[in-house]
Amino acid sequence: MKRYNPGEIEPKWQKVWADNQTYKAVDFDERPKYYALSFFPYPSGAGLHIGHTFNFSITDVTARAKRMQGYNVLQPMGWDSFGLPGENYAIKTGVAPQITTKQNTDNFREQCKRLGLAIDWSREFGSSDADYYKWTQWFFLLLLERGLAYQQESPQWWCETDKTVLANEQVEAGRCWRCGNLVVKKNLKQWFFKITDYADRLVNDLDDLDWPEGIKLMQRNWIGKSKGARVTFAVDGHDESVEVFTTRPDTLFGASFMVLAPEHPLISAITTPEQKAEVEAYVVEAARKSEIERQEEAAKEKTGVFTGAYAVNPASGAKIPIWTADYVLMGYGTGAIMAVPAHDERDHAFAEKFNLPITEVVEAPKKNDGPYSGEGVLINSDTYNGLSSSEAREKIVADLEAANKAKEEVNYKIRDWLISRQRYWGAPIPVVHCEKDGIVAVPKEQLPIELPVLEKFQPSGDGQSPLALATDWVNTTCPTCGGPAKRETDTMDGFACSSWYFLRFADPKNAEAPFAKDKAEYWAPVDMYVGGAEHAVMHLLYARMWTKVMQDAGMISFGEPFKALRNQGMLLAADGEKISKSKGNDIKPEEIIDQGYGADALRMIVLFLAPFDKSTPWSNEGLAGVFKFLQRVWTISQNYLTSDVANNSEAEGELYTATHTAIKKVSYDIERMGYNTAISALMQFTNELYRIEKTYGFAARDAWQFALKTLTQLLAPFAPHITEELWQDLGQEDSVHVSAWPVHDEAYLVQHVMKIAVQVNGKLRGEIEVAHDAPQDVIEAEATANENVAQYISDGIKKTIYVPGKIVNFVV
Repeated sequence: MKRYNPGEIEPKWQKVWADNQTYKAVDFDERPKYYALSFFPYPSGAGLHIGHTFNFSITDVTARAKRMQGYNVLQPMGWDSFGLPGENYAIKTGVAPQITTKQNTDNFREQCKRLGLAIDWSREFGSSDADYYKWTQWFFLLLLERGLAYQQESPQWWCETDKTVLANEQVEAGRCWRCGNLVVKKNLKQWFFKITDYADRLVNDLDDLDWPEGIKLMQRNWIGKSKGARVTFAVDGHDESVEVFTTRPDTLFGASFMVLAPEHPLISAITTPEQKAEVEAYVVEAARKSEIERQEEAAKEKTGVFTGAYAVNPASGAKIPIWTADYVLMGYGTGAIMAVPAHDERDHAFAEKFNLPITEVVEAPKKNDGPYSGEGVLINSDTYNGLSSSEAREKIVADLEAANKAKEEVNYKIRDWLISRQRYWGAPIPVVHCEKDGIVAVPKEQLPIELPVLEKFQPSGDGQSPLALATDWVNTTCPTCGGPAKRETDTMDGFACSSWYFLRFADPKNAEAPFAKDKAEYWAPVDMYVGGAEHAVMHLLYARMWTKVMQDAGMISFGEPFKALRNQGMLLAADGEKISKSKGNDIKPEEIIDQGYGADALRMIVLFLAPFDKSTPWSNEGLAGVFKFLQRVWTISQNYLTSDVANNSEAEGELYTATHTAIKKVSYDIERMGYNTAISALMQFTNELYRIEKTYGFAARDAWQFALKTLTQLLAPFAPHITEELWQDLGQEDSVHVSAWPVHDEAYLVQHVMKIAVQVNGKLRGEIEVAHDAPQDVIEAEATANENVAQYISDGIKKTIYVPGKIVNFVV
């Protein structure tokens, strides 16, 4: 009997697939299309890790199953190869990123092939390929032409470690999202994309997307759409006025003071001579702090200084003092607030500290110890007394609008996307600076503006890119006047390159355009997009904005890039710690493959440990268990092939029942991406085949052939190599991966099932149906996969209590 040896089988079939181009996607095929895509991976020197394996395996199972179900499948792979890691490595080693990126990419590609991923490698590219970033530069010019790109000097987040600015989305709790070090604010001239122009569409179009609700909520909160009014407060004794945006104009009569950010341009103009020294000292002190520090300190203790000036409340006519305080930020709203201490916690704390008036204007439904921020009936509000908050908002704004003191307005928290970086390893921004003509776009026919090869990659730290040192490259001629000009030395953030790559896969060799419209329309939008949740307000938001720009430019007809999005959980170390190279607990896929387990066992264990969207610890025992299962599938198939012919009608009936039960269950689980329970069902099916074989031998040859062929097909998306070998052993000529997915027949599904109640901490949370002889591990897997149960066990299960045939109780 042939022995199961992944080390022989897997390279053999990987070569066959490559030679036969088994996974090559066909443009404009008659079959329905299906586009499955993993997030654009960065090819680091560390190579693929177990997290990539998890991510890619999810996408690959989906792609393989859809191909067998009759779809024309596109699953491409490319490399997000620009960015800080490659440049920082070049600074450290002195080796140009062009060289290390190629080495890393070659390694990643080989690792992907060893995993048996069903990739169409004919469409591969990297974002640092000049043939690709030529079109990223082309898109920059498109945005510039459409008034969506501009350069402006303003305070920006600066990472001293990485020597570059960061977009708001790349600052997490005051720290750089890449290096984790604290960031500060610097005044720098930077390039921006007007993502704010798309704020409404970015919010509204989320409703129709098949995305996790948590991701949609994060985007809605980041965009921060709010309806309110822009209200004008005159400054007593001055020609100037102060504008504030408020979502609660119904509380205007309770505005007993105003607060301006220390950076507000009116501070110097309205501060009285008596208060000047104190105000100036406070402004200087505030400038030394980051916005995060200001917010954190304000949460502990409010600070501020009275300017000596007064504003006129446009609703009441009362004069109210104007203060400056660093808990108000210039980058949000207008940099000024009307303070209503009776109905806002921050304003209340400030008023109490500095003994400022607190006037209640919205009556709370019940006695409230602190400030009440809810809706209610107006009091102390002149003619508006007795109106509900909603009624008062409408009437107060209308009355002030008639007096030119207010205007209804929709406001957004989101700010324009800062795109420029003071680094080398990125796509050069395709403009020049001419003394006569100012900023001039490089003609599109001159693209790409290629990166020069540098010997030193260290940024200056003063806001200059290393490209500034390449004087021969920097000095050029103006396309408009022909006079001397200098190239822009900032490069684009890598998120620009990843904002459209999914469309380039539809037409990757096009030298005349980013893509042909008919090919993009055929393949896109992406049907299933799989990756981590960490890019909720970065890549996913940016890609949506660029897709809408392309729609507006007539390049495509759709406005959303990804129909369905799925975020995988995280594989943790056995002790529950995050797996990382720095912790010394990282797991490389090739190490597991080379230990003799093979890629099929690795693919299956990462999907079997837990539901795909849950984090779970890695298990060496689980890996051994999955490998044993594959050996059992191999053994029963080989035993069948070497057995004697026999017939038995009773065995035939049981075989068909078991097989059709498995088809129905595995098909259902794959459709809902319940991969762990699908694998459990395959294990249960295999156990049933062993039981039947032990009882009857290999009687009923046709039924056994059908059962083993079906087992091979159902297992194929998860374990592509062993199933390809067994498919041939079973006498099939073509690849199992292009065979037709089996369809169950309800007539064979008359069998005993039992219902199991699922409890969490003793409370009923769901019910499942399983076969009467289902083992406990299968029952537990089904119970954890129940949608209602899953929400109650997300923090982990401490103990499982199983009452056979009746109840599963999870203790959390």
